[in-house]
Amino acid sequence: MLEIGLPRLVGDRLAFVNLTERFILGGLPEAFAPGQIVLEVLESVAPTPAVVASLQQLKAAGHTIALDDFEYSEAHRPLLALADLIKLDVLNLEADEIARRVHQLQAFKLPLLAEKVETREQFNHCRQLGFDYFQGYFFCKPDLVQGEHTPTCRNVILHMLARLQEPDLEFSQLADLIAQDVSFSYRILRYINSAAVGLRRKVDSIQHAATLIGLQRIKTWLTILALSQVDDKPHELMLTSLIRARLCEILAEGAGSPPSHAFTTGLFSTLDALTDQSMENVLADLPLADEINQALLAHAGGLGHLLHLVLAYESGDWDTVDAARMETGSLSDAYLEAVEWSCNLSRSLLET
Repeated sequence: MLEIGLPRLVGDRLAFVNLTERFILGGLPEAFAPGQIVLEVLESVAPTPAVVASLQQLKAAGHTIALDDFEYSEAHRPLLALADLIKLDVLNLEADEIARRVHQLQAFKLPLLAEKVETREQFNHCRQLGFDYFQGYFFCKPDLVQGEHTPTCRNVILHMLARLQEPDLEFSQLADLIAQDVSFSYRILRYINSAAVGLRRKVDSIQHAATLIGLQRIKTWLTILALSQVDDKPHELMLTSLIRARLCEILAEGAGSPPSHAFTTGLFSTLDALTDQSMENVLADLPLADEINQALLAHAGGLGHLLHLVLAYESGDWDTVDAARMETGSLSDAYLEAVEWSCNLSRSLLET
């Protein structure tokens, strides 16, 4: 924590940090300053007088305290008096048990967080029960509904994505494509002139931008901007896409693979969730290279193995990460760089 620092790990978001009893009693390092972290008291921590006293000191110092995978008992009342948040692991509980615990805990009027939400059914169930926050991988999965058409706004975005991926797309055609949407033209110019891009002179047209930074780079930015226009999905889904894209790109550079193809593979790995279609249906309308298609559909080929590694690292599947035999330090450094880059870009996208 002292070497890396929270901003590189989580940007301006909150970091949830698990605390064992030894860590609670031993005090916190200065790197754990109040304000950007939530201290999670593990379910295995007994509410001894020493533990309660240490948590009282942390609470007085301004720390936010959560009770992780909490199950109520009278002995745990002192912890409830100090808690700001209660987390329940809904993946390992039956629906009736989740409902029972929620009903019991709602009397204490503390926010409830459902963790390990893996399916939309779980999410809907927990939301109906009254949970306030949700954590889990279901946000990266599509909500497939048979017989419904894709909303018009998403069809427009998919059409633009398809045109942008055409390998023989000429600049004049690209300019015409952008000109069809005045608001989109405004956003791309505003983004190109932002601090995130870092150009030393103001760009007043797409043609001007192309001469300065090249057609391929503009196509990449347009692709990112097009994806960011899906406004009925959590912004974190777009951030996940950016982190995967940048991490794939960095790792591809080290492995001698085409970085642009790796970036596209990571960026499009959430297309099914963004569009609520199966990946097969989405890719059928996109003129992508075969190796990108195979990577997205079956994690096949060099790009597929790269994406598989990135997803394993993202989800903490350390057995798969170890099997890749990549130096741990270089992988973690690449991930931190990808998070930092993506958070900066994400802020710029929100400002445009």
